[in-house]
Amino acid sequence: MTHKDRFFATIANAPVDRPASWLGLPVPAAEPGLKKYFGVNSMDELKKVVDDDIYPVEVPYNFPPSNHIACAFNFARVSQDDTPDNRTLTAPGFFEDYNRASDVDKFNWPDPARYIDRDESKRRAKSIDNDYARMGILWSAHFQDACSAFGMEYALMVMLSNPEMFKPVIDRITEFYLKANAIFFEATKGYLDVVLIGNDFGSQTSLMVDPALLQEYVFPGTKKLIEQAKSYGLKVMHHSCGSIFPIIDDIIRLGADIIHPIQALAHDMDAANLKAHFDKKVAFCGGVDAQYLMVNGYPADVSKKVSELISLFPTGLIISPSHEAILPDIPPANVEAMFKTINHSK
Repeated sequence: MTHKDRFFATIANAPVDRPASWLGLPVPAAEPGLKKYFGVNSMDELKKVVDDDIYPVEVPYNFPPSNHIACAFNFARVSQDDTPDNRTLTAPGFFEDYNRASDVDKFNWPDPARYIDRDESKRRAKSIDNDYARMGILWSAHFQDACSAFGMEYALMVMLSNPEMFKPVIDRITEFYLKANAIFFEATKGYLDVVLIGNDFGSQTSLMVDPALLQEYVFPGTKKLIEQAKSYGLKVMHHSCGSIFPIIDDIIRLGADIIHPIQALAHDMDAANLKAHFDKKVAFCGGVDAQYLMVNGYPADVSKKVSELISLFPTGLIISPSHEAILPDIPPANVEAMFKTINHSK
């Protein structure tokens, strides 16, 4: 099977020659250690060595200082290192002192058409070997950005106490992503297979927000984002860290094909529990604990866990770290052990 064949068979819960896998998105600080350990000069070479199945395509978004689509709004009222690895949602936000729906226009909303490089979008997607499952990394985190717009703690209070203010803010953010994604989809038409979108809804032990509030204020935007991607013939991987068991059925109903990242140590998110409740209803991606096992375990421990996952999910699971952003505290030997076990399980 090609990488792409294996990916599509996995998400269809069909037989595969070996488990599908994804390296994830190592943070820049982790890359030197990985390249040195595996004896490669680039992350492209590393992907060939580990032989995973998904190739990420980042959106070329040229908006300083972050130049990243996940940091498209300068909501913070205090100085912060506004990059994907250092961004905080808890800083006081622009809308903290506003309370009327008409105030939404007081923010200088960016126009994504000014900052997305269409030619570079196409070049990035087109350059990837068609044997891979090519995944656009869109994020489109409209809920997280709404939290940033007010400051997270205050945003959750506004959702309850002044929904007439919260709703136009999250709706405007959703409109931004629908426009941004349309630009990217048009530029990459015919060269993508799947997209990654999502928001973090869970803590280690539970949801951060009552499901009814998510259904009322957040999921309508999620539905629009998923339907837009599907209108271009794309599969959708929906991301949320944390314990999200109570809303997995909601995410399935919204149209997601894959749920990511199965934060293995979060409450109710162990692979066996998900298999028992959602077998063949949706595919999953993740499962290899990146909070403790990948950080503190030995290669033999990682290999054992991967073997358990393969036994539990002969298909229907794209095996990957339970946090897509591989950090420098994960020993490269444990990354190697994960992929050796996957690739030798044919």
